[in-house]
Amino acid sequence: MEILLVGIIFLFILVKNQKISTKKFIEDNQRAFKGLKEDDYEFLAKATYGNDVDIDKLFSQRVKSGVIVILFLTFMFLSKLNYLNILAVFVAGFFVFKSQYSKLKSAYKRRLHDIELELPKFLKNMEVLIQHYTVPVAIAKSIKDAPIIFKPGLENLTEKINSGDSTIDPYMEFARAYPVGDSTRMMRLLYRLGLGTQENKQERLLMFSRSVSVLQNKARETKYKERLGVMENKTMVMLGATGGGIMILLLISMMQSFTS
Repeated sequence: MEILLVGIIFLFILVKNQKISTKKFIEDNQRAFKGLKEDDYEFLAKATYGNDVDIDKLFSQRVKSGVIVILFLTFMFLSKLNYLNILAVFVAGFFVFKSQYSKLKSAYKRRLHDIELELPKFLKNMEVLIQHYTVPVAIAKSIKDAPIIFKPGLENLTEKINSGDSTIDPYMEFARAYPVGDSTRMMRLLYRLGLGTQENKQERLLMFSRSVSVLQNKARETKYKERLGVMENKTMVMLGATGGGIMILLLISMMQSFTS
């Protein structure tokens, strides 16, 4: 055990003093490691950290974490290395490598869920503002009270419109930044609200209002189901704990009866 600890400390010192360079190892084998990169990894990383994230650096950190775990566990099993231990070492390293990807995927799913719940609130606010202002002005005014998740996209949308882009492209870019099922359709409706005469605007606003009401009902239903699910889970945990406690008490009383 003492030798193992000395070996681990020695390995740590070598890595810390860059006598053993994990970075160089990764760079030398970059082509092989890139084969492990998931098809949607770049998309998920940008969706989580923004478009300015360094994908190669982020991926290299994943590989480095996996390699360090493999080296560390190899030293641990050095005295009793066999096929089973070698397999366990590489499985552990691969698990650590995959863990960041799993976190990105979970974060992206949570983000989509938040967008679906917050989108009706934002659109309802837009519906009120459009009754008094033009669509571009309403979008700019909506930023102040918009859900935090939408503010970067709204600022970008307002910037594009103010720069003179009167096409649907800025609206579609916003929809792509918040890719839930209804965002594209609602942004198309929002763009069309800014076109045509006042009469057409009233008709389109009525259509927009109906669509927002449908989304609000869906969001309420989703929240209700989630609350119901939480309550059901708590009830099951409580019943399980109660049942387990009763079983333990029964076992204790049976053991006492046998020993007496």
